Amino acid sequence: MTEKALKSWGCISDHAGAINMRVLKLFCPECKSPAVIRRSVPKGDKFSDLYCACSNVECGHTYVLNLTFSHTLSPSTMATDRLVKELVGQLSPEQRQFALDLLQAS
Repeated sequence: MTEKALKSWGCISDHAGAINMRVLKLFCPECKSPAVIRRSVPKGDKFSDLYCACSNVECGHTYVLNLTFSHTLSPSTMATDRLVKELVGQLSPEQRQFALDLLQAS
C-alpha cells in the first residue's frame, strides 16, 4: 500500500467548536479513486483485516488491507489505573498500610 493510497484528514469543527476527529480516507491502489471499507474482521487485539471496495463502478476493484497497532504515543489513564490496582493487590497488608500512610502524608 502506498502512502498516497492511505491518508487521513482532519474534520472541520462545528459551530460549538468541539469536533477534532480524524477520518481514514482510502484510495483504490489500481485507479486511485476513493474506496470504502465494507467489512472489518478482527484477527487479534491489535490486528484486523479491512475488506475494501473501490467506489469507481468502472474499476470495481475489491481488496483487503491489514490494519495493525504500531505504538502508543500517550498511555491510557485506564491502563495506569489497572496497573495501580494490580500492584496494590500484590502488596501485603503491612505494605498497603505503609503506602496509604505515604499517600496521606503528601
